[in-house]
Amino acid sequence: MKYDYSETIEYLLHWYDYNRRILPWRENPKPYYVWVSEIMLQQTRVEAVKSYFERFITELPTIADLAAVDDEKLMKLWEGLGYYSRARNLKKAAIVVMEQHDGELPADYDKLLKLPGIGSYTAGAIASIAFSIPVPAVDGNVLRVMKRIAGSFDDITKDKVKKELESDLREVITKERPGDYNQSLMELGATVCIPNGKPLCEQCPVMHLCKAFKQGIQMQLPVKPPKKARKLEDKTVFVMEYQGNYAIHKRDDKGLLAGLWEFPNLDEKMSFEKVENYLQEQGIKVEEITKLTKAKHIFSHIEWHMLGYYLKLKDIKELPMKDLVWVNEDEIKSIYSLPTAFDAYRKCIGNQQLELELEE
Repeated sequence: MKYDYSETIEYLLHWYDYNRRILPWRENPKPYYVWVSEIMLQQTRVEAVKSYFERFITELPTIADLAAVDDEKLMKLWEGLGYYSRARNLKKAAIVVMEQHDGELPADYDKLLKLPGIGSYTAGAIASIAFSIPVPAVDGNVLRVMKRIAGSFDDITKDKVKKELESDLREVITKERPGDYNQSLMELGATVCIPNGKPLCEQCPVMHLCKAFKQGIQMQLPVKPPKKARKLEDKTVFVMEYQGNYAIHKRDDKGLLAGLWEFPNLDEKMSFEKVENYLQEQGIKVEEITKLTKAKHIFSHIEWHMLGYYLKLKDIKELPMKDLVWVNEDEIKSIYSLPTAFDAYRKCIGNQQLELELEE
């Protein structure tokens, strides 16, 4: 049975007016700002995005600046946010906007939807918040909130379920304040009807309309199948230093962390003795080998288990790896983008205290 969401509008808008968080892109909802913030907020918490957004907008204040930015600078600005394809699609879309829309984001949902990296949620968010176009913006947060309110056991991972909710909301969304209504749903999902743990129902402005609350089934909703187990991959990471410079190389243009810089590494976990043998076999001359701490990094479908070694080299003339770039501490800080996956080993740069593995 179809749920009538129109009753939620008045309560949610009133609640939003008094409870919304103050965020830079909300206080100045320029189309460009809304766009950048929404892309950054995909897969990333609001608190983490704030500083990235401010720095990004300071460095690239217009769509023209984004379209023209050097790829290395773009990746450096995005460093730490993860899901780097988002940044590449931002630039691709900015180029399209410059070429086809006179440098301004189109005030049209369907045209926004055609831009690289913009799906129905992001198009709806930009259209409603920046241009007051009455279209919904349905993401995982909104799906969770609405399916709890409706007491629905639909599987929210199915595209059909998302499209049905978009259709239902499109029929009822307020024409006066569509952006605020969409943001009220986002805000409720982020702060009250939370994804992990028990929802804060006593703080919810639509508790009296919520079937899940009335039936005591909040923790059973929304319905989604269990995630597949992540693939585990072992890595041995080498922090190679020679006369104050450090070796990095660029990953392939396709696949995980495409086109980003990394420390040299091997797809296996190597003991100290095996590393010594490997270095000898490869003809790599070292003054010192230090075993670093173990580290783990979780991607959406893959989990890296890493062990690191700090290698102080005697000579780099005969190194078997020919694609290495040698950079100093300042260049790593300001130019080259290293993914957060390598944070545990990046701390070794600049003669900082090494994080050694504690022997059990």
